[in-house]
Amino acid sequence: MSKILFVMTGVDYWTLADGTQHPTGFWAEEAVAPYEAFKAAGHEVVVATPGGVVPTVDKGSLAPEVNGGQQGADKIAATLASIAEIKNPIRLEDVSLDDYDAVFYPGGHGPMEDLAVDATSGKLLIDTLASGKPLGVVCHAPAALLAAERDGANAFAGYRVAAFTNAEETQAGFADKAKWLLQTRLEEAGVDVRAGEPWAPNVVVDRNLVTGQNPASSAPLAAELLKKLG
Repeated sequence: MSKILFVMTGVDYWTLADGTQHPTGFWAEEAVAPYEAFKAAGHEVVVATPGGVVPTVDKGSLAPEVNGGQQGADKIAATLASIAEIKNPIRLEDVSLDDYDAVFYPGGHGPMEDLAVDATSGKLLIDTLASGKPLGVVCHAPAALLAAERDGANAFAGYRVAAFTNAEETQAGFADKAKWLLQTRLEEAGVDVRAGEPWAPNVVVDRNLVTGQNPASSAPLAAELLKKLG
């Protein structure tokens, strides 16, 4: 049995360009699908957030239209409610990478607000990358990679990644409201973003880094991470 660390956003809002706070948090499918896959494989999951705050689910991610209908929405809400680890997170500041076999970051717009500028998370990402341990990051969570700076450069520069694309942000209605766009900022940091079709599963593996573009990429990403855990 392996121990997998989920690093999750600790905020329930995303500050837009006009200064308003858009209610958000983590995206349900991006936490639930990998959690179910890891637990089914017999692994242990520990959730960490900045300050140890209980993470907030983005209400939009529980809607029928993003879960294949009401039945799917009911199922994901029930599963989420049953995940004790999410209700009892540890402080990200107390995490020791030595205690874990893999690290996973679910998305949602929340990471754009906190993890994108969180130095503790940035150091954890740098250390995980260097350790060779499997590192999974999905959808908007690659915003956390922006905080992985060392010697004035991004530790993920030159890595191939999948992340929520500008095209998807435009179709979601936020591109013209956001302070910055994830794909653009990653590319400016030297990260090689490999964009797939909007909303279709797209998982990119580069060394020990496994990234996914959007919610639909969560389950395929988890499968790739499990392969690396062996």
